[in-house]
Amino acid sequence: MEKMIVKGQQKLKGEVTIGGAKNSTVALIPAAILADTPVRFDSVPDILDVHNLMLILERMNVKSFYQHGELLVDPTQIESVPLPGGAIRSLRASYYFMGALLGRFGKAVVGFPGGDNIGPRPIDQHIKGFKALGAVVEEKDNTVCITTGPEGLHGARIFFDLVSVGATINVLLAAVKAKGTTIMENVAREPEIVDLATFLNNMGAHIRGAGTNEIRIQGVDSLKSMNTHTIIPDRIEAGTYLSFAAANGEGVLVKNVITEHLDPFLSKLEEMGVTLEIDEDKIYVPGGDLLAPVNIKTAPFPGFATDLQQPITPLLMCAQGKSTIIDTLYPKRTKHIPEMNKMGGKIFSQDGKITVSHSTQLIGAEVEAGEIRAGVSLVGLALMAQGTTVINKADNILRGYDRIVEKFRGLSVDLKVINESASLQQEL
Repeated sequence: MEKMIVKGQQKLKGEVTIGGAKNSTVALIPAAILADTPVRFDSVPDILDVHNLMLILERMNVKSFYQHGELLVDPTQIESVPLPGGAIRSLRASYYFMGALLGRFGKAVVGFPGGDNIGPRPIDQHIKGFKALGAVVEEKDNTVCITTGPEGLHGARIFFDLVSVGATINVLLAAVKAKGTTIMENVAREPEIVDLATFLNNMGAHIRGAGTNEIRIQGVDSLKSMNTHTIIPDRIEAGTYLSFAAANGEGVLVKNVITEHLDPFLSKLEEMGVTLEIDEDKIYVPGGDLLAPVNIKTAPFPGFATDLQQPITPLLMCAQGKSTIIDTLYPKRTKHIPEMNKMGGKIFSQDGKITVSHSTQLIGAEVEAGEIRAGVSLVGLALMAQGTTVINKADNILRGYDRIVEKFRGLSVDLKVINESASLQQEL
């Protein structure tokens, strides 16, 4: 278990380069097993989720090698094996192996996914899609068993009852190898889905409509990687640093940004009165603005991302008045609230609405990172507080933020991460 030590009243200044998108990476790595050749990625974030996915690959006899942001995945000797427990339980995106294994072998046995506990995230739409493609799905002993008959998967028309990034990606991975044409309607439109479709198309897939509410897939027999795939920049990481810079910065340049992916978020910052100097692929935040409160409602892309409602909270506490957040996707995404209250933050949740008030008496405390985005929001608050904050379960933050200690160092901020088990061994 990791522990993060954050000294308070540290101003951000300097520049930071955004890494590859976590939410793309955790779909692209399972997608790589569909290839009949080795696959190379670059701009791969150095996060725990990547290393956990590599452990899952190893179980299937898929060799992988990661160094300096480049990842090689060699699925040429892949074996069809069950994937229960272990690393599967550690991250939600492990369920993408359901669709990838189904597309590759026509069967998949995968432990029920883990990941952040931010409220109910059922996989019924995934199962609906698999069944439409001709699969039989059984759930038993906390494991999902998916099989097909001798005819294998076939194309189908699938209408999702609700917009789901996970279901869109998972069914897409299965449909790429299905016979005939699959039409998926009411799909998610996130940039990470477009990134995945681009990767698959470059290997020979026939996917059209990614980024719209209808995707058409013409199944193919083989996928072969010819070039390195560069992962798109992480819009959530970018939004996190922009929020912290606006709240507590003295001139911060955020580089490697696709600004169109951040339009709803940037609009809210401008509504608050944040000065932004937006260039083609970078954004400069001078800092020191007088800020107004805003009302935020999360929504599927191109709406305000649910993954940014917690990282923007420290900024909202700087506004002169009360701001509100309604998370329409995950209303139970509130693990940061009691921890922020411990630090003097004025924030509470009632009837599905989070209210954030101007908070000036912030004091360091011992808190807990309940999940990725809740954890990183505590880092932003700790930098504004007096004294030192200790964030327990900081491995949750490391699951989603690329080289966070190194990047904050580039912003003149000193963070420390301590491995508690290693420290205990040294004491013994």
